[in-house]
Amino acid sequence: MRFMVIVKATKDSEAGIMPSTELLTAMGQYNEELVNAGVLLAGEGLHPSSKGKRVVFKGKDRSVIDGPFAETKELIAGFWLFKVDSLEECIAWVKRCPNPMPTESEIEIRQVFEAEDFGEEFTPELREQEQRIFEKSRQQ
Repeated sequence: MRFMVIVKATKDSEAGIMPSTELLTAMGQYNEELVNAGVLLAGEGLHPSSKGKRVVFKGKDRSVIDGPFAETKELIAGFWLFKVDSLEECIAWVKRCPNPMPTESEIEIRQVFEAEDFGEEFTPELREQEQRIFEKSRQQ
């Protein structure tokens, strides 16, 4: 099972306040534990939404909205992608994480869809296509 572990933004992260050396050290140790356990597939911090854009889809029309975005509690400051055997294992790993922010913070856990989750609509041809795409992306 794969899970996206989402670090929610705070006023400080949206203001561009960088983490301390102590927090960076603690996160580095945590990330190393994840790698050594074979759990970590990916993980990154994100710039504040003031440096971001949103693309809004309305039928065939597309429009671009410049950041920053108003609702800090709905924004993402970073993420990890974990591969574990269960949601419970994912929760256990997240509970070991140093607080990612200097203030109170929140981490959201969301399971990533796997091919079998889509049922019959995900035909053998679509499965083959997905496999080719992911193999090619891993080679880049």
